[in-house]
Amino acid sequence: MKRLILVRHGKSSWKEDLPDHKRPLKKRGYRDGEKISKTFTEFYSPGAMLWSSPATRALETATIFKEALKVSDEEFRIRQKLYTFDAKELQEIIRSCPNAIDKLMVFGHNPAMTNTVNLLGDKHLENLPTTGLCVIDFQNDEWKDIKNGKTIITLLPKNLR
Repeated sequence: MKRLILVRHGKSSWKEDLPDHKRPLKKRGYRDGEKISKTFTEFYSPGAMLWSSPATRALETATIFKEALKVSDEEFRIRQKLYTFDAKELQEIIRSCPNAIDKLMVFGHNPAMTNTVNLLGDKHLENLPTTGLCVIDFQNDEWKDIKNGKTIITLLPKNLR
């Protein structure tokens, strides 16, 4: 069985004139990251590999979760190709995960995240909002074969405020 945990990066700041990939989280992004990661610790069992987009806002969000879930440096990777907005590209990256890893947590961007939640899970979301988290389980032994998963958890910041 494979478990995929998708997390859209937190709310980012447009305050400064920065290139898209360098935009940091705003205060709300940090607060939502703390709330969602703290809530998720109740459901999380150790052993997941965390992959993050290199974009500042995604990496800052991933770091909040890394600390809250007590994930080791060995289980944390920045993946350049995760700076994508395309669901097909995102799914290719996920399907490239080594099969020795049973739980994969990915921090990325919309619309790729929402579309992937809807293409792989069994519960439709209009939008995976910033810092939204979705857990999908698959009855597959290999990442390359994942499809028709069961959405088991969806955590949205607005539901925790």
